[in-house]
Amino acid sequence: MEGSIQLAAPNDIDNPYTSALETSMMEKLDKLFPMSPSRCIYRVPHRLRSVCEKAYTPQVVSIGPLHHGKEILKAMEEHKWRYLQCFIRRNNLSLKDCIKIVRDQETSLRSCYSEAIEVQSDELISIILVDAVFIIEFLLRYSYLELRDENDCIFGPPEMISDICPDLMMLENQLPFFILEHLFSLDIYSTPFEDTDTLEDFGRPSILHLCYQFLNHSGRCIGGTFDNLKAVSEEEVQHFVDFLRKLYIAPIFESQSAGQPNQVTAPSIEELHRAGVKFKFGSTKNLFDIRFKDGILEIPKLVIWDETELVLRNLIAFEQCLCEDNYISDYVHIMDQFVNTPKDVELLVHYGIVEHMLGGGNNELSTMINSLTRMVNIYPTKFYYGTVCEDLNKFRSLLWQTRIANLRQNYFNTPWKTISFIAAVFLLILTAVQTICSIISLKP
Repeated sequence: MEGSIQLAAPNDIDNPYTSALETSMMEKLDKLFPMSPSRCIYRVPHRLRSVCEKAYTPQVVSIGPLHHGKEILKAMEEHKWRYLQCFIRRNNLSLKDCIKIVRDQETSLRSCYSEAIEVQSDELISIILVDAVFIIEFLLRYSYLELRDENDCIFGPPEMISDICPDLMMLENQLPFFILEHLFSLDIYSTPFEDTDTLEDFGRPSILHLCYQFLNHSGRCIGGTFDNLKAVSEEEVQHFVDFLRKLYIAPIFESQSAGQPNQVTAPSIEELHRAGVKFKFGSTKNLFDIRFKDGILEIPKLVIWDETELVLRNLIAFEQCLCEDNYISDYVHIMDQFVNTPKDVELLVHYGIVEHMLGGGNNELSTMINSLTRMVNIYPTKFYYGTVCEDLNKFRSLLWQTRIANLRQNYFNTPWKTISFIAAVFLLILTAVQTICSIISLKP
């Protein structure tokens, strides 16, 4: 009809509301944080954090931006600034030069975190500089007594070393090693360690040497002492947790995971004991070298101290976030298979395989081990101990061996029981012979 108005179809003209939505969504897409291949510092996944929140949350000192500014951690901030002041004065440095070093690395620093750091440039540079120098000063003062200040609340009264150490081992409380190395290169203090073996072929102490010295001398190794620095120093180390993991896995023999059985379950230590398995204290320094051969289960010594749970949880979290091979996770899983009750721990302690200083005794340790693998992903096709688990299950399934073992444990575990058992069998035979003879004599 002439003069009638034609209504435009929805797609005939631009919808102003649609255009606004598109613009808004495009802005969000443009602001997405790029997932850098160099990311190595992660938030612990909620499934792990929900099991033990405290193991991943710093209680005294924040390192880096993820926990910076929390009320509980503010008391240590002023002391960190004192460490920066000492570092600058001792090395006759200008604060401007230190700031420039960090500013030049800002892009690389941001790319090391798995999430966008919503902090302005100047604030982030201040956080990183103060925290990096704090770590350097802490490690130097730990190794060199002459650098300690009598007014230092960490090494002097009230001696907060044991309070600081757990926080330094948390995945969310890390700084990339490269920024520590850049700043440490400014330090003029280069006195060799008293233990000169740790400096063989290395020359001037490095951040790796300081961390190594700290870990070895502070009793924080769960498998004896570390002696793998040379091997680890040839690899790129991302941060303190990565360094600790590399020290543990350095002596691992060639991986057994490829083509191995997809077996991830194993009998408990008590069940294996009943089945006649013998236990042997592993002589190797390789914590992961669990072997089963000819009825003997060999397990390297495991040393448990107050911070073991925290360290293992953060190593596991790091593996679950980034690593292709989950050696720590697999090790904890098979130990969880071995330990179901305090009796299992008692046997491991008896055979010298486990040494622990936990106040709650065997019950506390069994509870801790059982909780470590909750919500941890284990991959059967890559499980490091697949062959060990399969062999242990096969051995246990042999009923005759189990019965013989029970007989030995119940009747031949002492000389007197052995004599009594033999005497009882002998009397039984005599009684049977006498009965047969009596029957024969009664026949006509």
